[in-house]
Amino acid sequence: MKVFNFNAGPAMLPAAVMERAQKEFCDFNGTGCGILEHSHRGSAFQAVLDSCNLNIRDVFGVSADYDIVYIQGGASMQFAMIPMNLMKGAADFVDTGTWSSKAMKEAKAFGEVRVAASSKETKYDHIPDFAEWKLTDDASYVHITSNNTIYGTQYRSFPKTKAPLIADMSSDIMSRRVNVSDFGMIYAGAQKNLGPSGLALVIIRKDLVARTPENIPTMLKYTTYTENNSLYNTPPTFGIYMIKLVTDWMKEVGGLETIEKWNNEKAAVLYKAIDDSNGYFRTPVKKDSRSFMNVVFRLPTEELEAKFLKMVTENGMIGLKGHRSVGGLRASIYNAMPLEGVEKLVDLMETFRKNN
Repeated sequence: MKVFNFNAGPAMLPAAVMERAQKEFCDFNGTGCGILEHSHRGSAFQAVLDSCNLNIRDVFGVSADYDIVYIQGGASMQFAMIPMNLMKGAADFVDTGTWSSKAMKEAKAFGEVRVAASSKETKYDHIPDFAEWKLTDDASYVHITSNNTIYGTQYRSFPKTKAPLIADMSSDIMSRRVNVSDFGMIYAGAQKNLGPSGLALVIIRKDLVARTPENIPTMLKYTTYTENNSLYNTPPTFGIYMIKLVTDWMKEVGGLETIEKWNNEKAAVLYKAIDDSNGYFRTPVKKDSRSFMNVVFRLPTEELEAKFLKMVTENGMIGLKGHRSVGGLRASIYNAMPLEGVEKLVDLMETFRKNN
């Protein structure tokens, strides 16, 4: 049975990417061994790294004003590295969910955390309106989480800020076109739209890198990575290779213009099914903040939710259980999820509604 993987992360990867990785696993480019076995100092991996960097610049529109690096530890490591390297006194944060809160908690060890806006009081059901933000003049940076996997909210646009805007884009990076030059830094755990877990992609403006103090441990300095092209020590070579394959695939299908169109269509199909169910399926998220990556919804009772999960699992739909902290259901429809998977889910939702 064909399985559609709706897990929030690690998430599904494009079938073409998985098949190519499988084909090259034991013999990469005729070298007689897999990329996992190649030295990170060798020419085979250097070609992969260079190609990956060029792909990201091409697909995402990253200018020469920014460095691209790959750092182990995922986005959670960045919660500490960012204030350690870039925070000079205080920084502004917009609290829109669990991951924003965790970033704020880490930053408190290095300076003053100022909450510029929050949707906590309404259980994170929306992105606060930009007009309500209380940004401070002396903030080192403004930190946001562009998409909230647990609560199913997403920024539809981004504000212009005086201080450098830093975005955790772990769950929606390269899912749509954005103006990278509006940001001081973008970072993302790879395991949603880019590749396997275990590393973060960091895109950081060069003038921010220059802030790095000398008294930070070597492996926690951004300059360690930017000055050595992510090769100061052995990087996560297989993860970088997989990001290279995923960005190859993105280019082959038409880049972010195509990817964004697909994602908009999938989200529209799923939200229509929820909205047309006369309240049987419901999402707590306000319409103007709905995530196109993580669609969270509930049924009338937890018993029905459990029954629905059992039915969809038996029909090849996995990963639809909501995060343990909020319950309910969650369909993560990242770049690799085909429209076919969403349409099958919607058919099962309607069948379940009629029978229950």
